[in-house]
Amino acid sequence: MSSPTPTVGRMRLTDRLPELSGAEMLATLVPPPQFDGATFDTYRVDADFPSQQDAKDLLIAFSGGGAPTKARGGLFRRAPKRPDVKPGVYLDGGFGVGKTHLLAAIYHAMPARRKYLGSFIEYTALVGATGYKNTVELFRGADLLCIDEFELDDPGDTMVMTRLLGELVASGTKLAATSNTPPNALGEGRFAAQDFLREIHAMAENFDTIRIDGVDFRQRTLDGHALALTADEYDSALSDAAGNGVVSDDVFADLIAHLARVHPSRYIRLIDEINVIGLRDVTELTDQSAALRFVAFIDRAYDAQIPLRATGLSLDHVFSEEMRAGGYRKKYLRAISRLIALTHS
Repeated sequence: MSSPTPTVGRMRLTDRLPELSGAEMLATLVPPPQFDGATFDTYRVDADFPSQQDAKDLLIAFSGGGAPTKARGGLFRRAPKRPDVKPGVYLDGGFGVGKTHLLAAIYHAMPARRKYLGSFIEYTALVGATGYKNTVELFRGADLLCIDEFELDDPGDTMVMTRLLGELVASGTKLAATSNTPPNALGEGRFAAQDFLREIHAMAENFDTIRIDGVDFRQRTLDGHALALTADEYDSALSDAAGNGVVSDDVFADLIAHLARVHPSRYIRLIDEINVIGLRDVTELTDQSAALRFVAFIDRAYDAQIPLRATGLSLDHVFSEEMRAGGYRKKYLRAISRLIALTHS
């Protein structure tokens, strides 16, 4: 079987070596495009899970939108407590209950001059790229920090973030956070407030925990498969893509190696002005570090809603079975659901 002919005259991600200053990295800490219009009004409450309405009411109050609305559900339903006695809120719930939507709604609703929203990895990448002291100075005076998917599986990063948040809270910054499941945590699809608070023990007293129950809508996505194209279908798909923002990396392993040379904080610039990402001859990843970098890359592509077109192994099988059964299982499952969505977009 002959190797596919490289795509002539088309950009490759491996040709890009983006640079970002601290100020530029700071400017990227805004809600992803799919949450540009996220508001409390557009958060669709599931009537079967009253905690969703409770959370919405509490977060409206936290964001400066007035007192929570009256409790629903009868005379014996206890009204939720106002969270504004503490500078931080932690949204505790499983996958797919709208935590990121609510986080973005807080960002949009709070009348703040300086506010930021990013994933945990974006904040820690900023610390890694600019240094701890410089990061503190960049955020000093911020009114609000929203941290999505606070990582609990790296003690070093957790300690750095706890220290950073402690300094910022002391200077008046408000916080809103969600977190992922720690390695090998019990309870599939669930997050646990006690795990989050234990890991950030030095900061725990600054957070009010808001529980959000519900059905995991992402699980439905996992029932499908990522779309793998033939060589001809791939060429046709990329040729049909409008504009010049199309990249085609003809050697999947080269892209994986390139991600190790680009700091994760710069992945967002790696895909800047890209409309379609093409990957030829996808193969299984067996190195954990490489796989986690690919997860971070896919997170950025998903945030930007960039379609993926690929040949070779279906992208929902790109992570080895051992990885998908290990301590980072939740990260890989989230990435798989996003890969499936992007290959069908």
